[in-house]
Amino acid sequence: MLNKDQSQEVRGGATAIQAGGNVTVTNVGLTYAEVRAVALDVFRANFYELAGTAKETARARAEEITEEFLKKLEKDNPSGLGKSEDPDFQYALFTVQKEYARNGDKDLGDLLVDLLVDRSKHDQRDILQIVLNESLSTAPKLTETQLSVLAIIFLFRYTQNQRIGNHDLLAKYFDQHVLPFAERLVKNDSCYQHLEFTGCGSIQMSEISLEQVLEHTYQGQFLKGFDASEILTRGVSVGMDDRFFIPCLNNPEKFQVRANNRQILEQNIDGAAISADDKAKILTLFDVEKMSHAEIRETCVKIRPYMEKVFDTWSDSGMKSFTLTSVGMAIGHANIKRLIGEFASLSVWIS
Repeated sequence: MLNKDQSQEVRGGATAIQAGGNVTVTNVGLTYAEVRAVALDVFRANFYELAGTAKETARARAEEITEEFLKKLEKDNPSGLGKSEDPDFQYALFTVQKEYARNGDKDLGDLLVDLLVDRSKHDQRDILQIVLNESLSTAPKLTETQLSVLAIIFLFRYTQNQRIGNHDLLAKYFDQHVLPFAERLVKNDSCYQHLEFTGCGSIQMSEISLEQVLEHTYQGQFLKGFDASEILTRGVSVGMDDRFFIPCLNNPEKFQVRANNRQILEQNIDGAAISADDKAKILTLFDVEKMSHAEIRETCVKIRPYMEKVFDTWSDSGMKSFTLTSVGMAIGHANIKRLIGEFASLSVWIS
């Protein structure tokens, strides 16, 4: 028999639920407005008190960056709204608010927002979460020039675009990924010394030229080609198979192996299940009539003249001997993503 003489005491902000049977309550999480309120409470409770206009400026900037972050979070990772009650995430959020409140740099703000949204995608304390937390503290210590250097080094030394199939696509790749940073690159040693000091990378004894990097990653773009008779002369049994051979990109009267680099070529050959003898011969042909480093540079500059500055800066600065740490990669990755939008997940490089 039901007891109908039920009573409840409800405190302010709570919800009363009363029924004559079982009740199932589903926790739908905090709303956007509630998360925003929590985020601003975090800032107010932790940021040191300033006076006069500075106090109002800091508050306005904190609200601005919080709003930008929540909009991007709601778009890119809506489930991340639930992270607002996690202490570690609140600390990361406060780092972003604090740094933007201090300087109000829009580009830095966008970069920090991208890093924080990426941080929201990781629930457990793994290496990627630790790296992103550290990146949020490190990025504000860098100038726009140093951020551009990280983006260019990360782009050329640690990534490859498998969709580049001709010089037109290579030129568009340069326009989208290189041009936004090209004019900010510098040669002075202090730039690279500071990047090393902040834990973004280290200056090595060994060097690698940009021409060598491009030769390794995009060799197929820099071949002079060979005569069709070479395929017959070398005894390639599959013949002029368009899975492996195309007209030369730099001389349409000749032919070249169809691949951007050796790794991709080996994958294509293994997937085609041809003989080991043919595989060896095709791999040998891939190295026939390669451009010299000077010719690689000349080709890139001919495609896009601004590449002259990139080659020049790389060869005459610490770029040629600078390797990135996980934090340097994360910041370089975020800086590219900030400007071009879609980019492969950071977990491709850090996991």
